[in-house]
This record gives sequence, structure tokens and C-alpha cells, in this order.
Amino acid sequence: MKSRLFALVLLGSMPLTPPPPLSAQEAENTCVACHQALGGSLAEPVALFSGDVHAEAGFNAEAGFSCASCHGGDPTVAGPEAMDPAKGYAGVPGPQQIPELCGRCHSNAELMRRYDPSLRVDQLAEYVTSVHGHQLIGAGDTTVANCASCHRAHSIRPSSDPNSSTHPLTVAETCGTCHADEARMAPYGIPTDQKEKYERSVHWHTMSEGGDTSAPTCNDCHGNHGATPPGISWVGNVCGQCHVVMAENFAESRHAETFVMLGIPGCAACHGNHDIQPAGDETLGLGEAAVCRVCHSADDPGGRAATTMRGMVDSLGLQLDTARVLLERAENSGMEVSGAMVQLNDAQSELVKARASIHTFDVTAVGKEVEAGLEIAGQSFIEGEEALRDLQIRRLGLAVSVFIIGALILGLVLKIRQIEQPE
Repeated sequence: MKSRLFALVLLGSMPLTPPPPLSAQEAENTCVACHQALGGSLAEPVALFSGDVHAEAGFNAEAGFSCASCHGGDPTVAGPEAMDPAKGYAGVPGPQQIPELCGRCHSNAELMRRYDPSLRVDQLAEYVTSVHGHQLIGAGDTTVANCASCHRAHSIRPSSDPNSSTHPLTVAETCGTCHADEARMAPYGIPTDQKEKYERSVHWHTMSEGGDTSAPTCNDCHGNHGATPPGISWVGNVCGQCHVVMAENFAESRHAETFVMLGIPGCAACHGNHDIQPAGDETLGLGEAAVCRVCHSADDPGGRAATTMRGMVDSLGLQLDTARVLLERAENSGMEVSGAMVQLNDAQSELVKARASIHTFDVTAVGKEVEAGLEIAGQSFIEGEEALRDLQIRRLGLAVSVFIIGALILGLVLKIRQIEQPE
């Protein structure tokens, strides 16, 4: 078995021999003709294959790809003779054969370059390192995922295709085929609620409702061909692919080393993993919804620091809201406050920075961002007050002007009446 594993590693790192070129006769392909004629389930692969990426790439003599490329046999012969084992017919590849079979082409850089130079040719080598590969190749466990488990045989489509089993919106469903199946996961002691939890997460809602297909799904965190659970020391690196600033702050904090030492999974300790929710200010401090209270209390330095940081963030948020209400009131009254509104956006940016700096778990670092934000928000508030004072002055001036004009009109009317009265 070890020699087989070594052979697969080599397959992933050296050019493999692609299927031999087809003859002109094979463009007719008797496999297709026969299976279409047989109908039923035997015709289904032919129907599915019409939309397969391999068919689109060139199911013809020039491409050198046909049914026989995977199943063996002789597609130039009609009838059962085409499936003669003497002619290389192998039938349906077994789970342990599939990685090597797919690797014949997909590990061949020269061949793949003809169809899509962007496709990686190390998928087989990665698969060998994965949990699935170790189980299949090392332990002979044929129930684990292989290439055909995720890339549906006869209907493989590019991941960019919404109908693909590996499109971002369908990856969770594809992984869930196994990982949400209690009977299938029972021998491994793996929970089966990951898909259900993920579909409650901010990541899934961002993707499915917000239309952002760059939001993370299963393979973004676990890998795809080299799928494996992130190790404790890896979690920050995994989350840091998107949340760069937070990951850098956390890496420099005292918690980073402590978490690894205690076996606490970094980011996931506070935010969860599959069912990650939007992180609000309520998660900071020692309140009912705070995560800090899991480890800290009001009597220890960490608890006091968390409470202080929460107070700082709340103060900036309150100042921002107060200034915004004032400026919107002035703006709705027709006053020019666009400069102050833009300035207030800078204060909002400081609040975002302050929330990110919480991952340093350093009161001074958070305070620096909050102080900068308070200064900007305070200036915006002052400008809002000045705009409203100007509004009051204008209104008062308008009232006085109206009174004077009214008095003059009244006096003019009285004078006209006096002139018109007979002597």
C-alpha cells in the first residue's frame, strides 16, 4: 500500500501519458450509438455527457478523448465485442482507480495546456495529501470522496458554471452529500450538522442573498483536492485569507501563542466556524452576549480590558450617531453640510479600525483609533450645530423681514384709504 501511495505522489508530480489518439473512425463512437439505442439508465450517461466539459473540449478524433479513455474497450466495434477485456475494457472504474485515471490527463501539463492553461496539474498530488486520499489510498476505504464524488461523472462542468457541482453556490450541497449523511459519517465520528450551520452563517447569506460568490464556502477553508481540517495553528491563516487586518492583529496579540498552547482554535474560539454570525459590538465586554466572558470575569485584567474597550467603541459609536442625526437634520432643512458629512465618513472609518484593533486585545491600540474618530466626529458635530444656528438666524431674519414688509404694506393700505376718503 505504501508503494501505491508513493506511486500516486509521483503521478501528481510528473507528466503522465494521455490516452492514445483516436482514429478517424472513432469519431462515430459505437459506445454512444449503442447506449442511446438501449435507452433507460444505460442511455443516461450519453445524455449527461452532451453538456460535459470534456465533450465541449473535443469529443472527437483530434482531441483523443472518448468513452474508451475512461472505460477502455474498442469504440470502433459495434456490439458486445467492443467491451472485450482483451481490448482493454475495464467497465466502471473503482474508487481506488479513479484518482489515477483522472490524473492521466489532469497531471499532464503539456496536454492540459491545449485546453485550459489556467488549470492546475497538481490536483492528484494534492488529493494524495488530503484526508480523503489518506483514507482511500492508505487505508483502502472506498467510501470516502474521490474525483467523481465531487465532479459528477459524465456531467462535469467548469466551476464558473452555475449548474456545476463545484460552483460556489453548490459546493456546500456537494460536500453535504456525504458530510450531512449521518449513516455515512457514523464510522468516522464526524458531526453532520456543518451544512445546516453553514446555511445560517453570514458567509452563506452574503453569497446566496448578496450575490457575492467570493464569500467563503467549504473548500475556501478546508481546501478542495487537498481537503483537510485546518489545524489549530492554521485557523488564523485560513480566516486571514479574507480578514487580513484582523489576522495580523491577532497574530501579534498575547492570545495567539496562548491559544495554540491551550489547544484553542484561534478565530473559531470567539466567532465559531461553520455558523459564523456578523460580529457586533455586543460580543465585546462582559455582557450577556459577549464572548470575552467565557474566559474572563470582571475581577481579572482581561475582563477589565474587555469592558474598557467596549466602552471606548460605544462612545465613538454614540458620538457618530449624534453627529449624523444633527447633520441630517441640517441637510434636510436645506443647509450645506456635505463637507461635514464626508468628514463623518472618516470618523466611521476610524470606528471600523477600532473594531479591527480589538483583535490586538490592547486597550492602548483601540484607544488610539477611538480618539482619532472622536476628534473627527466632534468636529462634524460642531459644524452641524453651526449650520443649525445659521438656520435659526436665517429664519429669524426672514421673520423680521416679513414683519417689516407686512407693516409697510399695512401702512400703505391705511394711507391709501385716508387719501380716498372724501373731505
